[in-house]
Amino acid sequence: MPKNTKVTQREHSTEPVTESVADLLSLEHPMDYKSSQMSMGLSPGSTAPGKALLPSPDPDAEDGRPAWNNKLEYILAQVGFSVGLGNVWRFPYLCQKNGGGAYLVPYFILLLLIGIPLFFLELAVGQRIRRGSIGVWNYVYPQLGGIGVSSLMVCGFVGLYYNVIIGWSIFYFFQSFQYPLPWAECPIQRNGTQAIVEPECEKSSATTYFWYRQTLNITSTIDDTGGLNWKMTLSLLVAWIMVCLAVIKGIQSSGKVMYFSSLFPYVVLFCFLVRGLLLKGAVDGIAHMFTPKLEKMLEPQVWREAATQVFFALGLGFGGVIAFSSYNKRDNNCHFDAALVSIINFVTSILATLVVFAVLGFKANVMNEKCVVENAEKILGYLNTGVLSRELIPPHINFSHLSTQDYAEMYGVIKTVKEDSFDQLGLDACVLEDELNKAVQGTGLAFIAFTEAMTHFPASPFWSVMFFFMLINLGLGSMIGTMTGITTPVLDAFKIRKEILCVVCCIIAFLLGLLFVQRSGNYFVTMFDDYSAGLPLTVVVILENISVAWIYGTKRFMQDLEDMLGFRPYAFYYYMWRYVSPAVLIVLITATVIEMAVSPAGYNAWVESEGSERFQSYPPWALAMAYALIIVAMLPLPIVYIVRQFNLVSDGSNKLSVSYRKGMMKDISNLEEQDEQRFILSKNPSEAPSPMPAHRAYLGPGGTQEMTNTNYGTSTKTGYQNIGSPESEL
Repeated sequence: MPKNTKVTQREHSTEPVTESVADLLSLEHPMDYKSSQMSMGLSPGSTAPGKALLPSPDPDAEDGRPAWNNKLEYILAQVGFSVGLGNVWRFPYLCQKNGGGAYLVPYFILLLLIGIPLFFLELAVGQRIRRGSIGVWNYVYPQLGGIGVSSLMVCGFVGLYYNVIIGWSIFYFFQSFQYPLPWAECPIQRNGTQAIVEPECEKSSATTYFWYRQTLNITSTIDDTGGLNWKMTLSLLVAWIMVCLAVIKGIQSSGKVMYFSSLFPYVVLFCFLVRGLLLKGAVDGIAHMFTPKLEKMLEPQVWREAATQVFFALGLGFGGVIAFSSYNKRDNNCHFDAALVSIINFVTSILATLVVFAVLGFKANVMNEKCVVENAEKILGYLNTGVLSRELIPPHINFSHLSTQDYAEMYGVIKTVKEDSFDQLGLDACVLEDELNKAVQGTGLAFIAFTEAMTHFPASPFWSVMFFFMLINLGLGSMIGTMTGITTPVLDAFKIRKEILCVVCCIIAFLLGLLFVQRSGNYFVTMFDDYSAGLPLTVVVILENISVAWIYGTKRFMQDLEDMLGFRPYAFYYYMWRYVSPAVLIVLITATVIEMAVSPAGYNAWVESEGSERFQSYPPWALAMAYALIIVAMLPLPIVYIVRQFNLVSDGSNKLSVSYRKGMMKDISNLEEQDEQRFILSKNPSEAPSPMPAHRAYLGPGGTQEMTNTNYGTSTKTGYQNIGSPESEL
């Protein structure tokens, strides 16, 4: 070690040596706080008095925090968390609804403006501070420590109903091992010697009937609970057992699971894409999907829905992103990770959209041909009864081989001639475009539209097994991230065995999840999906953005990133974090509140007598429950702010782990040189001038103005930097 270092000075000094506050707090030997700006564990070069200097081990290993086995496991975990069921059924629906290929333009723009920057921000703070969501935001700004608590609560709400969807997929998975598939045809009722089709099924369709009656056995209103559905209860139990086994050992077990659960869905999607492209009508579906309707880009609703989809597609605000990145090495290139995972997510959405609309194009052709056959039979009946004259039928039309073009020509002639009485004939136009325009989203796409299309596949049980196994894996990847977002902050704050915590959380979640496996449970799934996450998560993310960019300081954060990554991030991120992303999020929050105020609060109830859905408003108790979800999720934000702002309770820094406290004290390396020496050696600056060079200052985006802050480390709050001190922006 060079003789002019501080540790050497200390060894050769004739003055009494006093242990520093940092040494006592960290319960370790004295450390050279200047050796690593971003290190959160032991400092390289630390030594004990009277002993030979030895190289310090890897600080990432010494702080006792688990770590990913390799970079691939980590990337697969982030991909598995961000790529979920929404990529398969929400993105294609939004793309179809909002102008086809034109929707991709606002989506990609907003991915660049808010998606990648905020994803990078969460990755960086998790990796920098090496704690879950609660510990991270307690560290950045204690008054906004409620951000982490709100994230945890939203994770809990979402996990409760999200695992129910995995349970549905498990039920369909096991039902798929039959030929023909149980939802391929309507059930037949026997009345003596007479066989009749189930009336409810005949009014809807075989797949719709199987979903609402055989699977959910749904009630007609949310007021009628109907008792537990034992099939769904058992499926939910299996789903929670799977999740528990996947996360019981923390990242050591979930990392291994991700090898399969993250990669297998891509195998299935590519198989479906190849199979779908070989189906009749697949090209029609894809062409319809990506034919841009440019006028849609001028509608504010399209941009709002694109921003919301970007927001949820990357899992921002849930805490899972922060939790996963907290197990990284401190010098990991999280900037590369943010761009890679975001691009993979976007490409996956495009791939899933191609698959969905190739299959739905095939289904539309099948349904259109069925429509032509049914209406041709009606026309033949009218011809035989004399209602229609045979002179109306073009001579080249052959009813035994009737094409959609021939039917369209015949339909046009009849409509023109019989204009006055045409409506009484009850003929449908059978236009392929109308079938393609029937937008289906969410569970309806996966459990009704897609399952109906698969009944027409050759070897349909095989494709059904593959599809629902893919959904299970997509959901499992997201649930692992959600559970990690819950367990990591708790494990950081309390000394609990992760196995016990995991089992207890899963048992409690299963019991609470019984709400969703009642016969009316689907209505509660819709309620939680609409209210428990949207607005609270948006508020959480904008507070994350503000606490880093405006309270902690964008320049300070950029300096941290430069020290951590070894290079200075692009000035693009400076402007996004400081100005653009907060502005976009404010607009999104405003639009969401307006949408909630204008749109009637309700759900689509299944009407058994009609064999269809009908919109119903929530009863007062259900409406109160829906708004309570928003309030409960956001309540920690003001509560934590008030109690810490007025010092009503401790900020919790005295309960942090030893490694965490060491890490926080090491941030006092931001002190000026003489303050740092006084802190470490317990000397006045005049007694021992520092030979170390001053810490380099971060230059702003223009590179011409230094960021200087002589107030660092002067806060009176124990364990925290003076985060509230103003940064030099001018």
